[in-house]
Amino acid sequence: MSDFNTHYGNCPMYYAMSVVEGKWKWIILWTIYQAGIVRYNKLRGELQPIAHKTLSTQLKELEASNLIHREQYNEVPPRVEYSLTEEGKTMIPILELLYQWGEEHMKSPYETGIS
Repeated sequence: MSDFNTHYGNCPMYYAMSVVEGKWKWIILWTIYQAGIVRYNKLRGELQPIAHKTLSTQLKELEASNLIHREQYNEVPPRVEYSLTEEGKTMIPILELLYQWGEEHMKSPYETGIS
């Protein structure tokens, strides 16, 4: 953490954003939150068109940040499940606010010209 502090000081906003930076982390957290516990293939299916490598990398980073828990079952075929940690659950109010903001401000495809 000292390298972080050397470059960015003690800015809580920068730290928070660095933990969840990237295109997919917020939606991964939201999907796990909604599911409670979710298996890798279900998560990947929900997040199409995410690439396998991208999802794996994002999940490892979220696990390293202690926001999600990975449980691997040594079965054939192998089973891996993801859930929010207690620290990850502290993100729920933020996720819900982001969702509500999107709901309120998202325009229909007819308004944006997107088909």
